[in-house]
Order: sequence, then structure tokens, then C-alpha cells
Amino acid sequence: MMKRLFDILLAVVFAWLWIPMLLLGAAAVLLSMGRPVFFVSARSGKGGKPFRFIKLRTMREGEGTDAERLTKCGKILRKLSIDELPQFLHVLSGKMSLVGPRPLPERYLPRYSDFQKRRLEVLPGITGWAQVNGRNALDWEKKFELDVWYVDNRSFALDAKILYLTMKKYLDFAGINHPKYDTMLEFKGEN
Repeated sequence: MMKRLFDILLAVVFAWLWIPMLLLGAAAVLLSMGRPVFFVSARSGKGGKPFRFIKLRTMREGEGTDAERLTKCGKILRKLSIDELPQFLHVLSGKMSLVGPRPLPERYLPRYSDFQKRRLEVLPGITGWAQVNGRNALDWEKKFELDVWYVDNRSFALDAKILYLTMKKYLDFAGINHPKYDTMLEFKGEN
């Protein structure tokens, strides 16, 4: 209950910052790519429950690889993490928390091992232990390991540390992309 109150309090207190940035980002997407402004996908929430996940769109629709469809505007939005700002609405609605394992596409759910499923024991977060320890520069195995470590060690003090480290990483622009790719590779499962 305290975590939920903390999430709401921070999302509301910092609304003066994230709402104008979200509106500017939405305008940039509209002007550079047109409609739709938002990218919506099915993600797994707590307990594997699906929810509609919303981000600002950073890629052109159509054929081609993610790298080919990623626009200049999209690269900037990703570098500044502005594409992630709609997730504050998920925090306010209770579908996400500020801190927790990142919500992954629902189609990954059958690919999880029993160990990997443990990440679903808590609400997904805008940021998390894996994000402050490498973000997309990590391979999938390490991400899941860090997510489960968070589930086993979560506390208010750890959440505060993760939020602090997130701000530090944000200012360094660290780990936004995979070292070899413009976007993170799809999780195919353990095999």
C-alpha cells in the first residue's frame, strides 16, 4: 500500500515536468510521422495479466527491420526516454509501478522458464534493477536474473536507490540501445 501511495505521489508531484514533455513528444511524433501518435501493445502485468501498454511511437509502420523503421525523431525520443512518458498514466491507473521489472510483450509469456516467471510476482515498472544495471546493453539471461533479484529483495530503500540511479543513468544516456542493434532483440526463450 505504501509503494502504491509513493507511486501516485511522485507521479502527481512531477506531473509539471512529465506532462509538458509528453505533449512536446506527441507533437514531434505527429509532425514527423503523422498518426497514430502512440504505439500500443499487449504486455504482461502482475501475475501475467495482460494490459494495453502505451508509448510514443518511434518507428514508421510497414515492412523492414526495427532499425530501418526507427526514425530520426524516434531516436531522439528514445535517447531522452520521452517515448516512455505515457507510462506515468499506467502508474496512476495501478497497472504499473515506478519501480519493477519492465513489462514485456504478452507473446513472451509462454517462453518463460519457471525462474523467469517470477518477475511477474510484482507490478511491472517504468524503471527497475535491470535498467540501472545495464538496460538494453544486457542480454536476456542477465535481465531476468536482475528482475528476479529485485523481486526477492524489494524494499522502499531499494526503490529509492533505483529511482536515484535511474536519474543518474538518464543524464548519462547509458544503455539505451543494445551495443550491436538499434533496438533490443526479441526474447525467444531459453532454447
